[in-house]
Formats: sequence, structure tokens, C-alpha cells
Amino acid sequence: MDVPNRKTIIGILGGVGSGKSTAAAEFGKLGCAIIDADEIAHKLLDELGVQERVVSSFGQGILDSAGQIDRKKLADIVFANAQNLSALNEIIHPLVLERAEQLIKQFNSQAEVKAIVLDMPLLVEVGWSERCDKLIFVDCGQQLRVERAEKTGVFSKNEHKIRENFQISLDKKVALADNIIDNNSGFSALAEQVAKIFSYITDNG
Repeated sequence: MDVPNRKTIIGILGGVGSGKSTAAAEFGKLGCAIIDADEIAHKLLDELGVQERVVSSFGQGILDSAGQIDRKKLADIVFANAQNLSALNEIIHPLVLERAEQLIKQFNSQAEVKAIVLDMPLLVEVGWSERCDKLIFVDCGQQLRVERAEKTGVFSKNEHKIRENFQISLDKKVALADNIIDNNSGFSALAEQVAKIFSYITDNG
């Protein structure tokens, strides 16, 4: 059944540190609404019910002096092995997807929104690639991805490796993509490619 005023949903794929969020932000400048799964997850950790479940799984050691979750301490535990990362995802991801559903419904009712972009690291892994009308892969060499991730202070090299190992192979993601953005050079090149792809999607949507 078609949803009235249903917007095109664009899913962003790519390795950790490839520039997915940068690409998503460029789509945002063109009038798209962005659903940022990492941002949603970050906010969820401030909710009492979620905090209690996370502390129950990982212990009181992840709390700071004020009794709040210390994200650095949590990251140190979560990225120690894939099992810990999986355990956290089992708590957080259903809630992230629930919130994403709410946002899709909200954005579908907003006339000014030209399309909806899903910036979701585990898009394929949780089956949400099937929700997308278009899948775009942001291609970036491994060494450059590691350097970018470390430069932003988001992941160490080891954390980068563990997170990527938890995801399906990039080759499989490339195979699913309708379009590929080459992000091995500068920002202007990425922005230009996003604009061309978005123009094609809107002209042929």
C-alpha cells in the first residue's frame, strides 16, 4: 500500500570513517531530512530506562561521579570485543529503529522535505536497506578511513577494526548500491557527486 506523500528514502552505506555523515549532511543542504542513527543512540543513553539496562549489562564501572553513563568508559568496554558491541546493539538498536520510524512518519507529512536520508551504520545488517528506495555507497580507501576516524577522535585504530568486523563486508554493500560516491579526494568532489546523484534521483523519482 502506498503511503500518501511518501518521500523517497535514501540509505547511505560505507565503511567506518568513509564520510557517510558528511555525504548525508550534503543531502541535507539540498532539502533532505536526515535521520542520524548515532545521534539517536547518543540521546537514548541519557534516558533513565536505557541507562538502567546498559548498566545492568556492563556494570557500575561505566558510570561517572554523577551517576551518568561515561561514554568513553562504555566505549572502552564495548570495543574490547564484538560480543560486547553486539550486547549494546541489542539494547539500543530496537529503540533507534522505533525512533527512526517515528521520524519517517513525521518527515513524510512535511511538504518542504524533498527526501529522507538514513545515516545508519548497521543499515544493511538490521534489514533497513530494504526500506530504502535508493542506496548510495561512500567509497574510501581503508588507510584514509582509519586516519579520518582517528583524526576526529571518534575511534582508535583498534576500535575501527572491531566495529568494521561487526558489519557485513564492504563488497556486499557496494553490490547493493545504486550509486557510488568516491570520497578519496577532497570535500568539494564529494559535494559535487552528491548534487549530481540527488539531481538524478529527483528527476527520475
